[in-house]
Amino acid sequence: MGKTTRFGVSLDQDLLEPFDALCERKGYTNRSEALRDLIRKAMVEEANEAATGPSAGTLTMIYDHHKSDLAQKLMDIQHDFHDMIVATLHVHLDHHNCLEVLVLKGESREIRDLSNKLVSCRGVKYGTFSLTTTGQDLV
Repeated sequence: MGKTTRFGVSLDQDLLEPFDALCERKGYTNRSEALRDLIRKAMVEEANEAATGPSAGTLTMIYDHHKSDLAQKLMDIQHDFHDMIVATLHVHLDHHNCLEVLVLKGESREIRDLSNKLVSCRGVKYGTFSLTTTGQDLV
């Protein structure tokens, strides 16, 4: 970690009050910690927009495992890309619906493509992919 630099921030009171309330709800001990997290988040989001290179992410899917061979198709795809899948979590929500979460790591484009391939399978009711950073470039 580099040298800490102090700087001043001017905010309208109408913005500062809800920010302080947010800091309290989130459990920040001071505004500096909250600002550091917001800056990191903004940097990760910007990098993700045109991300190339190593990344990590999570894919969350809801699907009906009774749909014709869907569970098998999802498993086959996952086996084909086992090198990018770090971990999976499978939860039976009810008799029909399953929640599956995959933790992915690899080249940004490749894990994005894998996520799209899984979510686009007929019978997947909902899927969301969240690309994040491996943390190597964060301070």
